[in-house]
Amino acid sequence: MVKELTVISGKGGCGKTTIAASFVALAKDPVIADADVDAADMHILLHPQVRKKEKFSGLDVAKKDDDKCIDCGKCYDNCRYGAFDSDNTLHPEKCEGCAVCAMVCPVEAIQMVERNAGEAYISDTRFGPLVHAKLHAGEEASGKLVALVRQRAKEVAEETGKELILIDGPPGTGCTVIASLTGVDLVLVVFEPTLSGIHDAKRIIEVARHFKIQVLACINKYDINEENTEQIMQFCKEENIEVVGKIPYDDTATDAMVAEKTVIEFSDGSMAKAIQDIWQKIGKAWT
Repeated sequence: MVKELTVISGKGGCGKTTIAASFVALAKDPVIADADVDAADMHILLHPQVRKKEKFSGLDVAKKDDDKCIDCGKCYDNCRYGAFDSDNTLHPEKCEGCAVCAMVCPVEAIQMVERNAGEAYISDTRFGPLVHAKLHAGEEASGKLVALVRQRAKEVAEETGKELILIDGPPGTGCTVIASLTGVDLVLVVFEPTLSGIHDAKRIIEVARHFKIQVLACINKYDINEENTEQIMQFCKEENIEVVGKIPYDDTATDAMVAEKTVIEFSDGSMAKAIQDIWQKIGKAWT
């Protein structure tokens, strides 16, 4: 049976992708999924070779047949998003896909058609297959694209007989995060010992628990504020969340990223050892 682990943080800049990429280097032949479709960056470290690409359509948008149009103005009168000018000229980039214009048009001059909103990829890396995606600037339905990435990752795992899907989740608590969490077996929440880091990590724990997912925690850069680290440890104790490790602040993370390598490949220092210990504890924590 395929198991799924999502690494999440609640906010950006906590080191989530650095840690997730290191897990990829430590795992035995995983399927890797980059669920941060708005700002994917796992590919920077893994150098994927794309072998399959598919278009993604987030929502349908209006398309107008000017030959059929009778200039009745109903599209302009009923559109709340300003996609039509007073002369009934359509601006597709302003369309939000509500389809009101198509419903009110008396001569069926307007139809809803798919709009290419991005691409999803299945690629090969030195650590195994990577499923990732790119959402075009300004496009909606990013949660739907995350769901597509996860679906393709499951298909790859089933086709190749792999037992683990490692998911690098997006920041925040919105629809993309929910799409990266639902149905997974385990969530690792990466805390950062700052006020915003603690606040946002607590929020994402609430989301994970809403979906009844087992939660583990680790603290990255724990030594930049040991008072806040102690606050995190106390919170996790009260909430019965296992803290599987604390990672010290280390320039190795930046140096490894510049070298386009994972921390595990780049160094055997304190940061790499802390991540290795966390990975071993995760392996013992599956329920």
